[in-house]
Amino acid sequence: MADDLARLTGLLYEIGLLKRYKRTGWLVAGVRDPESIADHSFRAAIIAAVITALEGGNPERAAFLSLFHDTQETRVTDIPYIGKRYLQAASNEKVTADQVRGLPEPVAEMLTSAVGEYEEKLSLEAVCARDADKLDCLIQAVEYREQGHQNTQPWIDSSLAALKTASGKRLADEVLRTGSLEWMTRILAGDEG
Repeated sequence: MADDLARLTGLLYEIGLLKRYKRTGWLVAGVRDPESIADHSFRAAIIAAVITALEGGNPERAAFLSLFHDTQETRVTDIPYIGKRYLQAASNEKVTADQVRGLPEPVAEMLTSAVGEYEEKLSLEAVCARDADKLDCLIQAVEYREQGHQNTQPWIDSSLAALKTASGKRLADEVLRTGSLEWMTRILAGDEG
């Protein structure tokens, strides 16, 4: 049991790397200090819950899948799309299998199941979680563009093209129609509803 706890503790430290690892694609766009992988995963989980609720699925499951969708990047890092043309990283399922080796069985099964479901794209929750991944990228691109980074259009275009759900597409249209601080302007103007 002590070895199980040591391995589990090691995984928790490993997952903490996601707070330090940056999303590298934004470096290509000229963003000097881009969001971390953990930053991305957090908002993607919120978005996944929202999209899934709108689509009539289980929001908690979709958020859960989103939390684990990039955990493999502790070992393979965030390879930008252009790099993926030249590098062949191990599959997320293989990396996860290595990450959970020696962990208590309930934890290993939980992580393996979540990553497998996300990668298989068969459940509504997985489809919504994948849309959330793309919608967060789109929102981040809009925010970076508003901060003066003019090279974000390819991220906007590729994110829009990847969306599958009606709710994800409607939210994307609204993201592109509004500014990132319009919500605050409305509140300050007294429009709370």
